[in-house]
Amino acid sequence: MPTVILQGSNLTDATARAIAAQLHCDIDHGSGYYRLHSAVPIAAETVAALRATANVDINLLPQDFRPDQVRLLVTDMDSTLINIECIDEIADFIGVKPQVSAITSAAMRGEINFETSLAQRVALLAGLRADALEHVYNERLRPNPGAEQMIVGLRARGIKIGLVSGGFTFFTERLKERFKLDYARANVLEIIDGHLTGRILGDITGAAGKAEFLLDLCKQLDIPPAQAVAMGDGANDLEMMKTAGFSIAYHAKPTVQAQAGAVLNHCGLEGVLGLLDITES
Repeated sequence: MPTVILQGSNLTDATARAIAAQLHCDIDHGSGYYRLHSAVPIAAETVAALRATANVDINLLPQDFRPDQVRLLVTDMDSTLINIECIDEIADFIGVKPQVSAITSAAMRGEINFETSLAQRVALLAGLRADALEHVYNERLRPNPGAEQMIVGLRARGIKIGLVSGGFTFFTERLKERFKLDYARANVLEIIDGHLTGRILGDITGAAGKAEFLLDLCKQLDIPPAQAVAMGDGANDLEMMKTAGFSIAYHAKPTVQAQAGAVLNHCGLEGVLGLLDITES
């Protein structure tokens, strides 16, 4: 039975019922979301057309997706779990934010190789005092709306949470501790005598590294990738998202939205709970 999820701050009961009527669906009201059920197939193109004109999130779940079977969610950090691209804000402290931001944007759109782009951006940070990282964390980094709500809901369902980033362990480890996340992986900045050297230590966690992280966690948990969800916003998240059983594009670049299992543009991160049919207690 096809299931469509409706969510968003602008969603009203009248809007939900109008969409249900257009799709010939029965309607159930969850906590902050609506689930529509149809006895006949619903074309993805029909849902996409509705999504393009409605000011709400409309997602047709894959027929084989079982929300109650999900045991792991792996999320990107920058511009997904949190509100900033950390490397861009770090660059502001050494006066190269415009150059770094331009490379970041191109990499997130998939126009340039992520690993190459990261090496270029980190090289521009050479000589910066390492305490700039602390300033970014304390003064500029904020969880995206709904982050805590999402984490509480996932934890209540017994779903493990992994945080992965093409950014830096300085931030992922702090967020892991702050939100009591289960796993984290990112890149290690080389720091000598209190200054960034402009180099990364070890292998870069890029697109392939993110997918590998998800698969490693599935092995640890003894679950198939079909029971994992991946969420991100940039092109370097796509390999991980294709590896998971279900993928969510969160306020993402167009290329990511086009390839994701679900798209959240009007919700905060609490929208993940609606997709997984997790009702808040």
